[in-house]
Amino acid sequence: MLSQGIVLLHDNARPHSAGVTQNPAQQFSWEQLDHPPYSPDLAPSDYHLFLNLKRDFEGRRFDSDDDAKNGVQQWLSSLAATFFEEGIDKLVSRYDKCLKMVVTM
Repeated sequence: MLSQGIVLLHDNARPHSAGVTQNPAQQFSWEQLDHPPYSPDLAPSDYHLFLNLKRDFEGRRFDSDDDAKNGVQQWLSSLAATFFEEGIDKLVSRYDKCLKMVVTM
């Protein structure tokens, strides 16, 4: 599925369902996968990015918002491309798992 081109996975939030978002997706014939109901764990940022960020920043304190922003930017810059690839690769199995849950409901 993912090797056939661009596939968009997003929920029905206003920015995702707005015409300015939908028009390019339709224009370029990008496949769009609907977000199954009751499946908040599909976004790689939720289960991969922020999970690791929380683990790596556990116990750390920042003196200001700017210090926190700099810390996150440094952390993101230190990550290898494989980190992001792993998160995307996990998306397929998570999506399948959620679809199976929806079918059995």
